[in-house]
Amino acid sequence: MKPKIIVICGPTASGKTALSIELAKKIDGQIISADSMQIYKEMDIGSAKPTKEEMQGIKHYMLDFVLPNKRYSVADYKKDAQTAICEIIKNGKTPIIVGGTGLYIDALIYNIEYQDIEFDEEYRKELEKEVQEKGLETMYELARQIDPEAMKNISKNDKKRILRILEIYKATKKTKTEQEIESRRNEVQYNYQVYALNMPRQDLYERINKRVDIMINQGLVEEVEQILKKYNEYPTALQALGYKEIKEYLEGILTKQEAIDKIKQETRRYAKRQLTWFRKNKQTMWLDAQAPKEENIEIIINNLKEVEK
Repeated sequence: MKPKIIVICGPTASGKTALSIELAKKIDGQIISADSMQIYKEMDIGSAKPTKEEMQGIKHYMLDFVLPNKRYSVADYKKDAQTAICEIIKNGKTPIIVGGTGLYIDALIYNIEYQDIEFDEEYRKELEKEVQEKGLETMYELARQIDPEAMKNISKNDKKRILRILEIYKATKKTKTEQEIESRRNEVQYNYQVYALNMPRQDLYERINKRVDIMINQGLVEEVEQILKKYNEYPTALQALGYKEIKEYLEGILTKQEAIDKIKQETRRYAKRQLTWFRKNKQTMWLDAQAPKEENIEIIINNLKEVEK
């Protein structure tokens, strides 16, 4: 029998963190984050990183350990997450993967091997120059011609991931999609049980809007100011949703209200893409995010018992 690993995924603001902590308390579990923003130090408010109080004594891995100006790839995540999985199992506890970054989750549940592609700084500078001269939409179309399947899940505003598609192709002469298809032939090491949270779209959007307002009140603007002051070079992490809009406000490109409205709009769009991504996985069991946590925990535990039979 392969060791069981629980995955709790779903769109942003759907309640994954709260559910996973209550579940971990019930089944003696420990949590591994699958969130591409929560890995970064000093980016607490905009990433909705759980506080020590919210963790309620449950050990969390893969949080708050990468500096904002450092590059961190999906291959890095997979390696570090697998190390965490081994440690949790060795300690006799149940690993619970929690997050909304589909790439991170797929890397684990499908055992996708990402080539350790060396970062070509000169080529990245060329791409950045192309963005300045021709616009990001032109680069998006170029990436879409190279890898249309991968680009279905990438926003036209997501410069980091658009340029990464181009970098992967230049370095390997293969598309990201081709690499994933080839690597999915590898045997999966663990028995991943995947659960996803969802709720009516309008309710989710209202939660997203409320969360953005809370982040602003908690000091998101000041958080971005501190990061920009601390790091001389522009941290790639500040291309993340919520941070890039506040940066545009601080640079005078947007008013504060325009930045807030843009964060809400882009986060709603991101949530829609997340749902599309997670629906591709046919093994996923969907849970009602608005149901009491106890009900969802009971569903998960009963399902795990069925798997064991």
